[in-house]
Amino acid sequence: MTEVKAAAGAETPGDLGSEMMSFVSELKTFRTDIQKRLQAQEERMTMLDRKTILRGRSPLSVEADAAAPHQKAFDAYVRHGDDADLRALPMEGKAMSTSSDAGFLAAPTVAVQVQEALNVTASLRRVANVVAVESATYEVLVDMGDIATGWSTEGTTQAETGTSTVQRVVIPVHELSAMPKASQRLLDDAAFDVESWLAGRIAEKFARAEATAFISGDGVNKPKGFLTHARAANASATNVQIGTIPSGGTGDFAATNPANALIDLVYALSAQFRANASFVMNSKTAAAVRKMRDTDGRFLWTDSLAMGQPPQLLGYPVLLCEDMPDIASGSASIAFGDFASAYTIVERPDLRVLRDPFSAKPHVLFYATKRVGGGVTDARAIKLMIFG
Repeated sequence: MTEVKAAAGAETPGDLGSEMMSFVSELKTFRTDIQKRLQAQEERMTMLDRKTILRGRSPLSVEADAAAPHQKAFDAYVRHGDDADLRALPMEGKAMSTSSDAGFLAAPTVAVQVQEALNVTASLRRVANVVAVESATYEVLVDMGDIATGWSTEGTTQAETGTSTVQRVVIPVHELSAMPKASQRLLDDAAFDVESWLAGRIAEKFARAEATAFISGDGVNKPKGFLTHARAANASATNVQIGTIPSGGTGDFAATNPANALIDLVYALSAQFRANASFVMNSKTAAAVRKMRDTDGRFLWTDSLAMGQPPQLLGYPVLLCEDMPDIASGSASIAFGDFASAYTIVERPDLRVLRDPFSAKPHVLFYATKRVGGGVTDARAIKLMIFG
């Protein structure tokens, strides 16, 4: 046996055997290290996959989170008068107004609720042209005539055509304010939805003031209504005057065939405006008009067939605005026209709120302001019925 081992050792040098053993050991170490690295890489990839899945769900709340800081800061200001968070928000985010404007911009949810409430109320907003601006005035150019045209041939000289008349209308914006009041105890109640309450009270006050101004405002620190615009008899009215049609009676409709005055009112309006025209009157006037019948005994008034649709008179929609005057001697109780072309409402979209806990103690006042303007842009698109 000893001889055999000696012979084997003679065939394999001692240093080669040790090198082989060292190589195998290093190979095992390298393999173990690679396995550890792969395991760590796999764990890292698994962790990244989990984070990616969680991040994939976050866009569901991105829209709500964008306004969350302003919403939270505004709630603290309304409830407790703490304006530190509002002042900390960046100016580009419209968190704080300038010192000359006084107050803070309302939270987006409050401003949206107020705007939606104003748009659904029975005011001229539903048929007029509404424009959002950032400036103090709104200017519009109204074409008062068609561009002149002519026929030409190759053998004749083309005469120069005239140009149409353009009228420049400037509508300033005015500050509309409301001042709802609440008790501090009510504001301290966490279950009380102060933002919805504030939006509802502000919208109620704004809607009443706007509806009146758009119809009969004198234009002094408020919008100018279409009833205070210059007017004249339809036969002699100019492009900047609203044409009027007589009712046929003294402080009332004519005793016989009263519906004829309504037909005259409709066709006094140009065909280009009649396509999008509507009647505007209050409820008392509507009660008198809806009793009228034609010669065949059919009512001129047609109730709406679908929820939310306005009733119709002579085939045209009717907007009931309670700020229109009642039927009386000399009143302009019925208007007919394309108000989208005739009347423009200008507003700045921001709503400002100033908290005042001192003027009406122990109650808290909220001074809310919004800038709104309005005016007639094209008098040709409106006709009024005058009760003599």
